[in-house]
Amino acid sequence: MRWSNYLMVLVGASMIFACVADDPQSPNMEARSFGIKGVDISKYQGRVDFKKMKASGIRYVFIRATEGNTYQDVNYKFNIASARAAGLVIGVYHFYETNDAPLSQLDNFKRIVSLSAGDLPPVIDIETLHQQDKTNLINNIHVFLNGLESHYGAKPILYSGRNFSNEYLDRLGDYPLWLAEYDVDKPTLPAAWSNWTFWQWSQSSTVSGIDGLVDADRFNGDELSFRKLLIK
Repeated sequence: MRWSNYLMVLVGASMIFACVADDPQSPNMEARSFGIKGVDISKYQGRVDFKKMKASGIRYVFIRATEGNTYQDVNYKFNIASARAAGLVIGVYHFYETNDAPLSQLDNFKRIVSLSAGDLPPVIDIETLHQQDKTNLINNIHVFLNGLESHYGAKPILYSGRNFSNEYLDRLGDYPLWLAEYDVDKPTLPAAWSNWTFWQWSQSSTVSGIDGLVDADRFNGDELSFRKLLIK
């Protein structure tokens, strides 16, 4: 998720990426054409017009809340309130830092995130590994995931890429997977998973209501499957 944030400041590059995203010959056009569509955002998208986003066909939005032990996204409160008011289904994610204690990261997330019936389950975003952090990685992630599930009453969603998942997350295949993979017609699953739940298919999409580029996502299923995933 982080790479798209830095693309925002590269104006010239942004124009190129935007053109690519709209290219009808791009393999990503198939991903755009069907499925339940969403985006994920953080402070780097600035002030978002969620009503325009909803009117354009976006159904849900994942919003960054926290990172590590202490960081809290400065736009989180605005984003969550405005997305709810616009009638979007909301999901909230935490960027997991492998060199921070799992319980302190959990406390950071719980301090500002309240989820309700009709929201997506909480999300752990894990895509980088700090040096020497592999030893207790899975045990620590389980502590964090179990804490989320106990507090919010829903099995958390795990976001990562295929290579990272294959190398470090092979014991977490029973969690719903939000898979990041770009420039392909369909994603390739990590070995531990038999299915993906969400697919982040682009880091450089354009959506009504956002000035600049944004990550684009689709849900793997129909309306009934989507509703079943939501917090009861």
